[in-house]
Amino acid sequence: MFVDDHAIVLEGYRRLIEKIPDIEVVAEAMDGHTAFQTYKAVRPDVVTVDISMPGRGGIDLIRCLRLWDPNARIVVFTMHRNASVAVHAFHAGARGYVTKSSKPMLLIEAIRAASLGGKFISPDISEDLALERVDGERSIFQSLSTREFEVLQQLLDARSHDAIASALSLSPKTIANYHYAIKQKLGVESDIELAYLCLREKLTFPTTSKLD
Repeated sequence: MFVDDHAIVLEGYRRLIEKIPDIEVVAEAMDGHTAFQTYKAVRPDVVTVDISMPGRGGIDLIRCLRLWDPNARIVVFTMHRNASVAVHAFHAGARGYVTKSSKPMLLIEAIRAASLGGKFISPDISEDLALERVDGERSIFQSLSTREFEVLQQLLDARSHDAIASALSLSPKTIANYHYAIKQKLGVESDIELAYLCLREKLTFPTTSKLD
């Protein structure tokens, strides 16, 4: 099952999979809410998930799928070459992480690995994670909980507390509390400082609010 909000991506990888005899695309979805309902109906062996999508983002979808089905096998397929995003995706329950700049067959390898209960990370992300270990420094964003990271992703998409609350099935007050905790943990006082920090650390998410 493929989950991506770009039809051209779904079409391209559907055609790729059609050439692979042991893999079949059984379902597709273009947003997190639809993906969750489709998963429950279809129960695919493996799900590939984008990180940035309208409404419920990829990390929240991963968490929800694993809560509903602890055996869900999920591979992230995303444009984000960022070690922090990868770490939070794995913490949420992903079994693979492949960047869209990778060779197409790496996604196939990741799907096969996940189907067998293994894990897979594309070489570019493996390199970034290794460099973090060598340098002895981990990204400041790894101090955030998975839920806080989900909220941060939505904030960077310029969404209001009400919109985030609706997407994550939480109350606006809870989102406000997460917003405050995020700024405290990252050592910033304003949203402008928060945005600057994310840009400096190359943590950005494409705007999808207009698609909601």
